Amino acid sequence: MTEQQTPPEAAPEATAATATTPAPAPVPEPVPVPEPNLSAEPNPFAAPEPAAPAAPPVRSRRVLAAVARWTAAVVVFAGLGAGTAAGITSMERTDVPGLATESDGRWTYPTLSLPALPEGSPRPFTAGNEGEVHHADLRRLLLPAPAGATVDPKLDGAWVSVDQYLSLYAKDERPELKQAIDDSALRHITARTWTMPDGTKSAVYLLRFKSVGFSENFKDDAVNAGTTATALLEGMQSVGTEALGNDAQVPNTVQYATAEKKPYGPEQTRWAYIQAGDTLALVVQSRKGEALQVPFQQTVTLQNQLLG
Repeated sequence: MTEQQTPPEAAPEATAATATTPAPAPVPEPVPVPEPNLSAEPNPFAAPEPAAPAAPPVRSRRVLAAVARWTAAVVVFAGLGAGTAAGITSMERTDVPGLATESDGRWTYPTLSLPALPEGSPRPFTAGNEGEVHHADLRRLLLPAPAGATVDPKLDGAWVSVDQYLSLYAKDERPELKQAIDDSALRHITARTWTMPDGTKSAVYLLRFKSVGFSENFKDDAVNAGTTATALLEGMQSVGTEALGNDAQVPNTVQYATAEKKPYGPEQTRWAYIQAGDTLALVVQSRKGEALQVPFQQTVTLQNQLLG
């Protein structure tokens, strides 16, 4: 036979002891703490232990030092850059080399170059050309329109008639001017006109005469360039001469500028004559309110350079 085992609840000693004296709460045995694994991920829920930070390795210290030096350099250069930017913004645009000068009122013209000459023909102001003759195609000496301009397709560098040229002048001036042209052995007239976005209207006419003598006579005796008695353009009332800057001066040529004086109508007009050897140029600009001097002088100067 097998021996019977007594169930736990049948032990009288334990029951009696529990009834008479409460047994103390069992003390949990200490849980063994495993040795820290330095390669394991740190427990994000564990409270950090206050301890002095360990010094970084030698390589880390070098990296930190290099980063600090670069950071300081960046700060210095950033400060210098900010100072330079402030300096540029406080300067006039024309004082900054290479910076576009659109804000000073000048227009952007294409790169200009002199046209080719017929073989064996000299330039107008060189040895062997005492008559100061422009042998190049006169239409190729006409100033091109600037960027943004709307060019009149009927007057875009083609030959024009004497009547077209005379239409620029007041009606009572035209008969005398026409007679002067008939007497001057005029060869050709070419013209280009355009309008800018701000409303400025420009016209450039080139008149080539048979000789420099005829060109000078028409300039002095017919249109009276550079005087208050100059032939008036259409709609002009009171005019006065004005000076052009030194940039407009080109060797061997002369130029005379005139501006409409107040009181004038809704537009003001400026115009200038350029006499270069056998060729006389007329540059006209008008604009509502006021014809601006900067683009006017720029246009006269560039046309003068092409003729000189």
